[in-house]
Amino acid sequence: MTPADPLFWTALLKIIGVNIVLSGDNAVVIALAARSLKGKQQKQAIFWGSGAAIVMRIVLTLFAVALLELEWLKLIGSALLLWIGVKLLIPEDDGDDIQASDNLMVAIRTILIADLVMSLDNVIAVAAAAGGHWGLLIIGLAISIPLVIFGATLLLKLMERWPVIITIGAALLGFVAGEMAWEDGAISSFTGHYPEGAKYVIAALGAAFVVLLGRYLGRKSDSGKVPASSSDPVG
Repeated sequence: MTPADPLFWTALLKIIGVNIVLSGDNAVVIALAARSLKGKQQKQAIFWGSGAAIVMRIVLTLFAVALLELEWLKLIGSALLLWIGVKLLIPEDDGDDIQASDNLMVAIRTILIADLVMSLDNVIAVAAAAGGHWGLLIIGLAISIPLVIFGATLLLKLMERWPVIITIGAALLGFVAGEMAWEDGAISSFTGHYPEGAKYVIAALGAAFVVLLGRYLGRKSDSGKVPASSSDPVG
């Protein structure tokens, strides 16, 4: 796959898209962990914590790309990716429980640990979108991770103003999950009987599944939150 191939740019856009959608929370964690530091130290914590997190993310994703070449793991990863996409559409609590520190090294450590814990979804999604192309993977990460870290505030505001961005991102994850499942070597004897276009039908079904289930569970979650005033007797 070369830059002259349209599939190159499609895969690159997938990598950047899923990374932006899934890294928003990580960027918020970085800000929360460094919020008690003052001036220069806060900038140092964000710089060194983010830098170390980027290196860690790239290493983990490279391992994930290699592992996804094994039979059955793409199917497992696909199932995880579908659930990750659904979770995007379900309201979550704020990250106020992230511990802040006025010590630079402690803040950096907090950023690293939090990013490691929260990066599983990102690593699986980006590895799947890369489709086994290592160079493309590194280019996509190199473009998107700094964009997320330094543009976190803008990205979050855009997502709040236009929630459809989150829905599109969740659909993209479902699409990638469908493609990944279809490409698993464990079922190649079955998929080999169908034309290449069948993969995109399954991918589209994956996108639809994520959006429909995510919206359903999201509405159910919202309806379960009883307003304080609703407990008053109706006069």
